[in-house]
Amino acid sequence: MPRKASIDAPCALEHIIIRGIERKAIFKDEAGRENFLKRLDGIISDTKTGSYAWVLMHNHVHLLLRSALDTCGHRDAPLAERIRRIF
Repeated sequence: MPRKASIDAPCALEHIIIRGIERKAIFKDEAGRENFLKRLDGIISDTKTGSYAWVLMHNHVHLLLRSALDTCGHRDAPLAERIRRIF
């Protein structure tokens, strides 16, 4: 059952969990893990999102991220929208 969306407040520290459907593996091999990290790194760098911790398990991922503000105090996009770009 999906969770409700979290409140997306500016500069909030967010614990993101990405799970495989029915607890199935989300990475087929090491190349899949590396591809995920490469895409995650690109999004984090492009959007200036703070990344404090991450864990890749065979069937889920934990990310600890903070959404960044530009110099005027505005965000590019909600954190959830940025994370969807990984897939």
